[in-house]
Amino acid sequence: MTRLDAVVLAGGEGTRLRPLTYDIPKQLLPVAGLTMLERVLESLAAGGVVDAVVSLGYLPTAFKEAFPEARAAGVSLTYVVEDEPLGTGGAVAFAAREAGLWGRRLVVRNGDVVTDMDLGLLVEAHERMGGAATIALVEVEDASRYGVVQTDPDGRVRSFVEKPVGLPGRSACINAGTYVMEPEAISFIPQGRAVSIEREVFPELASRGLLYAWTVRGYWVDAGTPSSYLAANLDLLRGSLSLALPAGAKPAGPGVWVLPECRIDAAILEQVLVGRGSQLQDRARVEGAVIGSNCWLGSGVTVRRSVLMDGVVVEDGAVVEDSIVGPAVVVGRRARLAEGSVVGGNVHVEAGSDFRGVCIGRQGLQ
Repeated sequence: MTRLDAVVLAGGEGTRLRPLTYDIPKQLLPVAGLTMLERVLESLAAGGVVDAVVSLGYLPTAFKEAFPEARAAGVSLTYVVEDEPLGTGGAVAFAAREAGLWGRRLVVRNGDVVTDMDLGLLVEAHERMGGAATIALVEVEDASRYGVVQTDPDGRVRSFVEKPVGLPGRSACINAGTYVMEPEAISFIPQGRAVSIEREVFPELASRGLLYAWTVRGYWVDAGTPSSYLAANLDLLRGSLSLALPAGAKPAGPGVWVLPECRIDAAILEQVLVGRGSQLQDRARVEGAVIGSNCWLGSGVTVRRSVLMDGVVVEDGAVVEDSIVGPAVVVGRRARLAEGSVVGGNVHVEAGSDFRGVCIGRQGLQ
């Protein structure tokens, strides 16, 4: 397996996932017990990446605190921090210069792409086609939120349109947020200003016949929205996403995994991951959900198709469905969260309240 160097773009503010990201960078949110960054690196490591440069901008200290040894998922990390946002292209060039990788082939991945694509096959296709850069493509049912790529039969990119208007509901091959870039391609990135790799660099390369694309197989999701973030968590539990469960997770029934030091009293569990030190009281029912570490679920609680982050307390009789609950949240007795609700960290949801499809931060509804 060829050794590869990677750049992971993790500098954004994660605005689509607020209020969760007011205090936590998007890439440090958990995906089935491990951070999103670890999930990104896990996939890259399987394809031969040994060293990765993580390009940071928003809350950079949090990454260094999360991984003080500068290592995650078997990959050695180098952090570079932008003084001001440089865009996706500017961040790649900045990372290459700061980390001493200028003049080398790089694998570039957006830090919110959760996938089990075969990176090795992408690199082989890149070498076979012989371009300056190759974009990984994935087919999606609704292409309107992404960069749509059209290619010639030999894989050469014919057109590249970022987030096109007028394609709602139409399937197409879109930019999957993973690229193989030769030094020639990186040299096209202007220095000293913010640059979009999708809107500036790739169109320029395509106009010169230097840009290729290759369709990848396997699971793929841009986990940067509440619905897609929730899907990534639950799809891993279902087995649709073939990434690893956290170390120490033990099977406790069909589709149920439990980490050490948990106490589960007569709860009904189906397709669940329960984090270390969590306690589930009698008559709790948890279906299709990720429960973080040191959570406490009271008697008669129901949690379905949801993610509860570390330290969440769900008091007796409360219901959490199709929702994301941030760390150290208290959901009061007989309260209900449903229909895509998102609760930021350290919030108290009042007993008996009923919230559907809302975002709740420390300042209230958002």
